[in-house]
Amino acid sequence: MKKILLKQMIIIVLSCCLLSCAATNEEPNEPGDAWETRGGDCISQMSIRDYQVLDESNLIVTGTARRKYHIVLSRRAFGLRSTWRLAFQSSTGQVCSAFSDLIVDDGMGVDRIRIRSVRQLTPEEYDDLLVRFGKKEPDVKQTPEPVPIEGAEVEELD
Repeated sequence: MKKILLKQMIIIVLSCCLLSCAATNEEPNEPGDAWETRGGDCISQMSIRDYQVLDESNLIVTGTARRKYHIVLSRRAFGLRSTWRLAFQSSTGQVCSAFSDLIVDDGMGVDRIRIRSVRQLTPEEYDDLLVRFGKKEPDVKQTPEPVPIEGAEVEELD
């Protein structure tokens, strides 16, 4: 009897371990991503005014005083580009990396996604992100017309 009970307990423990591994569908962090080296910024939930979706796992949030924040999600949020219902959830009132969630309601169901990083952007970083994700054309600087210089003719040798 004790042998059967012991087997059942081992099966239950192993099943719980496997279930917990299967339930986490977060992608591992890619080391060396230059855009995520400074991911420790936070933004107050009450100060969020607007957002701009870059792709299924990146968005830019605008706070008060026109501060821009790059938010990277831990996994893709399918339907993020087409939804009108986004919410941030945090127990502290501050949207921070690894402690806050993005709630996406696309009409088919609610999806909760962990926020991997929150980073405040400078105006240059903001423009670079828009160019990187194809939301803005890069500023193309035209090369100046070459200026002819007197006395710099090519002499042919026989």
